[in-house]
Amino acid sequence: MASLAGKVAIVTGASRGIGRAIALRLSQEGASVVINYARGADQAKDVVSAIEAAGGKALAVQADVSKTAEIRDLFDRTQETYSQVDILVNNAGVILYKPVAEVTEAEFDNLFAINVKGTFFACQEAAKRMADGGRIVNFSSSTTAMLLPTYGAYVATKGAVEQLTRSLAKELGDRQITVNVISPGPTDTELFTVGKTAEQIQRFTQMTALGRLGKVEDIADVTAFLCSEQARWITGQNIRVNGGIA
Repeated sequence: MASLAGKVAIVTGASRGIGRAIALRLSQEGASVVINYARGADQAKDVVSAIEAAGGKALAVQADVSKTAEIRDLFDRTQETYSQVDILVNNAGVILYKPVAEVTEAEFDNLFAINVKGTFFACQEAAKRMADGGRIVNFSSSTTAMLLPTYGAYVATKGAVEQLTRSLAKELGDRQITVNVISPGPTDTELFTVGKTAEQIQRFTQMTALGRLGKVEDIADVTAFLCSEQARWITGQNIRVNGGIA
């Protein structure tokens, strides 16, 4: 029997990349999956079609997670369709490569609005609506431990997510809701490769202990585990899924 049968999962930023892989993986485990996206309706529909073709249930919902009203609508649509919320995966995020001295206020605000505000208020809705025994998985990055130049504003957002996760785990523990954060290493996605030269990508590859870039399935498998009953005793943790890069 599928380990997540009867569960309902919201995955933000699920139209492509790691989010898409997570949505497909949770569906394989039996969950009904809400595919959140901000842009790329066609891509989101493709994910829904792939899940339905495999016999699963899925719903695409457009919502900009930087806007609290749209986060509330995302949860409303989920409950209207499936009556419950058991799993929240806060995958939506953006990145910026720029020295701290050059980051504009608008760029800073956009990073924090999506990466921190979006995660925070999605967690808030989950805290209000999620069934006891639920699962929240947030996303940080292994770059928070790597001392990389041009990542200052980005890792500031991810450090905030890590601390939110630790605090929320304690707040929701009496309801047996686990809250963890995954910190991927370099993973072969559009978000990672954009703006990088082939040489830069090769350097990141060589920095890993396992000698390769991560695959989206590597991240999706760990996410599915954290959402399962087998991970019931894991909460407040930062799981670095990074091939040994940090």
